[in-house]
Parts: sequence; structure tokens; C-alpha cells
Amino acid sequence: MRQGTRVAWRSFSQLWQGYLMPLNADAPQGGQSAMSVRWMVWPAVLFTVLLVVFPFAYTAVLSTQDFVFGQDRKFAGLDNYKRMFTDPEYANAFRLTFLFFFLSLILQLVLGTWLAFAVNRVTWFKGLIRTVLISPFMLPPVVIGMMAIVILDPSLGVANYLLGQAGIAPRLFLAHPEWAIGTFVLIDAWQQTPFVALIVLGGLQSLPGRVFEAAEVDGAYGWRRLFYITLPLLGPTLVTAAVLRSVDLLRFFDIIYITTRGGPGNASTTLNILAYNRGFEFLDIGYASAIMISISVVVLGSVLTFARLRRAVAW
Repeated sequence: MRQGTRVAWRSFSQLWQGYLMPLNADAPQGGQSAMSVRWMVWPAVLFTVLLVVFPFAYTAVLSTQDFVFGQDRKFAGLDNYKRMFTDPEYANAFRLTFLFFFLSLILQLVLGTWLAFAVNRVTWFKGLIRTVLISPFMLPPVVIGMMAIVILDPSLGVANYLLGQAGIAPRLFLAHPEWAIGTFVLIDAWQQTPFVALIVLGGLQSLPGRVFEAAEVDGAYGWRRLFYITLPLLGPTLVTAAVLRSVDLLRFFDIIYITTRGGPGNASTTLNILAYNRGFEFLDIGYASAIMISISVVVLGSVLTFARLRRAVAW
């Protein structure tokens, strides 16, 4: 009986030491058990749940309620979602969000890839050039927005002054419904294209040199080498850049709010601006929560789509 008790106590002691081993500085590094690894993972899991899962779940609960701030909450089921899909303002915001998304993504991938090829050929002052490249996307959105207001001002802005010197009539870049989204596409491209270029540059410099040596032996030069070898090998890198930019583009908010607040009219009211206006201007928390859930679903769907595409182009 005593022998069995000693064995049980020894087993319990070893199990407890396995859990405490990550906290013990004197414990041997190679003796960590699977249980101790799980013990170390739990803080990260808890942090993720508190930071991501709980806010999303709480927003989903709010989206099923008729909740206007200052009034009693009422359970509404799917009424907010029905209202959302029959709301012409939501339909317009959805269209503008994806118009901005596709135009910006295509422009930034094309310009970023071209810029990466150009920088890759530079042999002098590489460090200085990369420092200059990263400077735009290191600026806060508030600074970018204020710069856009000053530069694009219809009467005093530098942009219209340069257009006037070229004999072109001044443009209402931020105050005309047909120019607003295109202006934001160019602003975001100026800020974020260098980020895409650095990603593509890293992928370009990691490509296997033996493939290009074999291509030269076979007579592949110029455009053939670019379209049949370089770009296909850069496929995973380009998809990674697209994933990173997609998440940012679908939640693009700061610069629009600082410059136009969704105007003129609803010309730049994307889904994020619409949700903000409904939640903080009209205090319709339930409807704003439903809009935010729809944005989250769109972001998740785009990430999963690009993840599958990356697996398809992996080499």
C-alpha cells in the first residue's frame, strides 16, 4: 500500500514539475514536456479570446437588438440585417467600398511591382533609397489627411496650381462626387505602394538564381523572362502583399473621415464611414453593429480567398 502511494505521489510530482518547468529558470531546456508547452500557450489563447473573439461575439449580439443609445434594448432578431440589405445607403456604401478596394489593390500591386524591379537594379545608395521608400507609410493617417486637405485645396492647393501651370482647369478633388473615390485611391497608393514594393523586393531577391541561369542558356531574355519565369515565381509574394493590403483597404477609414467625412453627399461614404455615422452620429448601435458584422465577413472572405490562391500558386 505504501509503495503504491509513493509511486502515485512521484507521478503527481513529475506531472506538476512539467507544468511549472517553463517558470523555473534552473530547469533543463531539453526536458520540457508537451504539457508544459500547452501551459505556455494558454496566455496567448486567452489574450486572443479577449481581444478578438469577445468583441466580435458582443457585436454580433448587439446586431440582433433594436438598440438606440439612451433607449431600452429590444430583441430584433434579424431585422437589422433585413434593413441593411434593403437600405439604398448601404448598397451605395458597399459599391463604393469595393470600387475603392479593387482600384487601389490593382494600382498598388502594379506600381509596387514596377518599383521593386526598379529598386532592385539600383547599385548606389541602396540604404538611402529604401529609407525614402518606407517614409510615406510610416506617416500617421492624420498627417496624410491634413496634407491632402492642404495640397488639394481648390484655390490655394499646390495640385491645382501645378495644373494651372500646365493649362488645365482646377479640379475639385475632394469636393466633387466623381473625383472623391479616385482621389482617395491615389492618396492611398502614394502612401502604401512603397510597402508593397518592399515586400516584392524581398521576394525578388530570394528567387533561386539557378532558374534564371538555365533560362539564359535556353535563350529567355527580356519580356519572356519576366512573364514566364520571374512573375510566376513571385506569385506567392504578390498574393501575400495582396492579403496584407486587402485587410487595410477594406477597413479604410481615417483619411476619408479627416478630409470629407463621407462627402460630398454620399460620394465617399464607405461601409466603415456608414457604420461610424449610424453608431456615433445617430446612436443606432444595433444597425451599426450589423454593418460591422457584414464588413468582418467580407474581410474574412477575402483573406480566405487569397489564402487559397496562395496555396495554388506556391512553388
